[in-house]
Amino acid sequence: MIRRFSSRQDDLGSSFLETRLDGAQAYDRIAGYFSSSLLEIAGEALEDVDGPVRIVCNSDLDPRDVETARAAHQAMRQEWCASEPERAAHDHSDRFRRLYQLLTSGQLEVRVLPAEKFGLMHGKAGVVTLADGSETSFLGSANATASAWEANYELLWEDDSDDATAWVREEFDALWNHRCAVPLADAVVNDIGRLANRTVIGSVEDWQDDPDPASAAIELPVFREGFGLWEHQKYFVKRAFEAHQRPQGARFVLADMVGLGKTLQVTLSALLMALQSEKPILILTPKQLLWQWQDEMTELLDMPSAVWDSQKRQWIDENGIEHPSAGHEGIANCPRRVGLVSQGLITHQSEAAAYLKKLEYECVIVDEAHKARRKNRTPFRPTEEPNPNNLMEFLLSVSSSTKSMLLATATPVQLHPLEAWDLLAILSQGSDAVLGNRWSKWRDAERALRVVMGSETLPEDDLEFWSWIRNPLPPADEGRTFELIRRSLDLGSDDAVAPGNLWSRLSRADKQRVRRKRGDFAQHHNPFIRHIVRRTRDYLEDTINPETGEPYMDPIEVELHGEDSGESIPLPAYLDDAYDHAEEFCELLGERMQAAGFMETMLLRRVGSTIYAGQKTAERILQDWTPIENPESLGEDKQNKTITPEEEESLRSFVEALETNRDRDPKYQHVVDYLTGRGWLQEGCIVFSKFYESVRWLGQQLSEDALPNEKIGLYGAREKSGIIQNGSFTLRPRKDLKQMVRRGELRLLLGTQSASEGLNLQRLSTLINLDLPWNPTRLEQRKGRIQRIGQTSDTVKIYNMRYRGSVEDQVHQMLSERLQQIHNLFGQLPDFVETAWKKVAVNKVEEARKTIDKVPEQHPFELRYEKGIDTVDWESCTDVLEEGARRERLLEGW
Repeated sequence: MIRRFSSRQDDLGSSFLETRLDGAQAYDRIAGYFSSSLLEIAGEALEDVDGPVRIVCNSDLDPRDVETARAAHQAMRQEWCASEPERAAHDHSDRFRRLYQLLTSGQLEVRVLPAEKFGLMHGKAGVVTLADGSETSFLGSANATASAWEANYELLWEDDSDDATAWVREEFDALWNHRCAVPLADAVVNDIGRLANRTVIGSVEDWQDDPDPASAAIELPVFREGFGLWEHQKYFVKRAFEAHQRPQGARFVLADMVGLGKTLQVTLSALLMALQSEKPILILTPKQLLWQWQDEMTELLDMPSAVWDSQKRQWIDENGIEHPSAGHEGIANCPRRVGLVSQGLITHQSEAAAYLKKLEYECVIVDEAHKARRKNRTPFRPTEEPNPNNLMEFLLSVSSSTKSMLLATATPVQLHPLEAWDLLAILSQGSDAVLGNRWSKWRDAERALRVVMGSETLPEDDLEFWSWIRNPLPPADEGRTFELIRRSLDLGSDDAVAPGNLWSRLSRADKQRVRRKRGDFAQHHNPFIRHIVRRTRDYLEDTINPETGEPYMDPIEVELHGEDSGESIPLPAYLDDAYDHAEEFCELLGERMQAAGFMETMLLRRVGSTIYAGQKTAERILQDWTPIENPESLGEDKQNKTITPEEEESLRSFVEALETNRDRDPKYQHVVDYLTGRGWLQEGCIVFSKFYESVRWLGQQLSEDALPNEKIGLYGAREKSGIIQNGSFTLRPRKDLKQMVRRGELRLLLGTQSASEGLNLQRLSTLINLDLPWNPTRLEQRKGRIQRIGQTSDTVKIYNMRYRGSVEDQVHQMLSERLQQIHNLFGQLPDFVETAWKKVAVNKVEEARKTIDKVPEQHPFELRYEKGIDTVDWESCTDVLEEGARRERLLEGW
């Protein structure tokens, strides 16, 4: 029998659905979008069904998202969070609770199908197996919600004939059993449970009464729009925030390997600290990273900030609004709680740096902190007083004026372990908890390093040994021994040092506990592992989380291309000739510009990228550099931006070799082959180059030739980013490009160094390095754009392009084995390796070997970095700090 129902005539909820589901044996349902349908389904009388309830919904999942379970669950979680279910939680908490109970009990099972497979599921239908075993089917809206029955006009047809129920069931089964249908993600189920009990903390002052990091973090964009945080990231933030609560503050070197999210960890820590105090947060980064830090803080943490423009002497906030000041002193009046300042302002001893020294801070954060070092590095002499460079001197000064300090660097040791001690010395200026007070044994750098590295054992004498333990005394959470000792001596968590005369107050049992620590104290309880936190990708991928039984980080394999010598690109004759002239020019320039650094190798770097970049560089030098009539009379202060007759002749020969040959750059054909022939475009690809000219040229060539209809993203400086399509370039904001990548609308992105930091490109799973950066850290940063949390592929592919016989190829062939060993020791290549590349470029090969050979064969702190990771459950947090209250506090200035 066919029955017709209209919301105009009937209360559809009671007249149809409730009566059918009461005591029903089973219920199969085709719904609409899962993110909106789940709440409506929760309004149905599902508890009255005695048997299983199965719901199939659709979503915006890309078919590529369901190729792996990880990708499907990540994409589903993102779509769920994007629907902002927390906004519905206040009015429908009862439905969230019912839905969570049904899902976790197993009574309700949900599968989600990409909309692209069948289009939007407008065809809503279901089959109910009634209490007596008979079946009925229906078509139309059957959601018992206010929007369905009261606010909208709805029609519903019911048909209990065998033909009708079989027809609807066939449709349901086809969707339910489709290979692309995936179970509702656990993360979505868990979030439903969290929202069922969600309460809002209305003010920062109320939050401060019991400050929980999860309350302030769980609904930030990194969780609601992104992929959340890895366990090691949450662990560090929680640890830093808890340390910040104590009088000594948080004092850490965060030395995680490149690509593991140091920026996010320290900035989220800063956000939490900023909510607790009215004092400033100062962040020091290299100048080229200032805007990337600000962008990442805005996009991932909804964290207002301001950048100091040293040229205009004014602050620029997260909205691009300029805040004019009266001069250098204006740096002390940041319009936001968090201020970002270029390290160059410190290293060049700008007048503004003096005003920064006068302030008191809640927290100071330093990126690439290894650049704060002593000038007397070679040879290292631990007994010698450090001669700090300007950055180190500044940090030594402000350390005592800030409650907490976080130093971020992937390489706390570049050449000698003394560099790590120097970083701890910086932290210790404001806290006796780091190296103890001024009488501490740990402040003797030479002896402390011998003890940590195992070349000297701790003394047998009890009082001498006690002097190493008590100053600083390890915290209670570092082991039962220290917990009991602190209790016996009536020392609280705020007491960093135990007075020496307290040894006599220890009981015989406590003294014996101390003695038993003699064997492992130097290795497991020294200040280095307490204050240097380092995790490598291998460690996180290979270590099992005892709470989940899974690795702390989902392994993402890297498939390298272009590594074998036979995979380097042969130079055609004309380009080989041009390259010889470029090398000649660099050698001539290097002979008279010993300290010129980048200048002397500039042409080789650019022609090693693309012919176009090399030719344009040579033409600019010929046009703008000053000719020298008498090179012998040239003073050192006039070396830069000048050119001798011999150098000019080499340059003109270089340009002539390129101009007389119109063949396309050999790298272009290799890029096309990987994108189209090997299918990398289908998998999503980012192409990196150090030079904007190279990626702009490549994008134009691809758009005019191989990929005319493809949208090609160009990610460079803010005013140079956009889309190339059909040979035409259109300016677009960088945030638009990122969103297009995330939505799958942009498969190919060409990026400069601007794209190697703070950019999440998990939708892309292949990477082409058009040129190899001579600073090896940059290579790791590039890889980190795709080998990161949220990556949808189990394997990412990377092609490192280099010309046969080029500087890059020479370094690769001559030093590849040694460089790999160095990489294994440090987790990446230290910055000083760039010096070796420069020496090879000007034909100083033996000097390059000596530079590489300075690196120790064994890591000085092997197994001595702090690696512990406790599971941190923020995802179930139900008390949430109100968004407006959080932003209002962060918008306050200094």
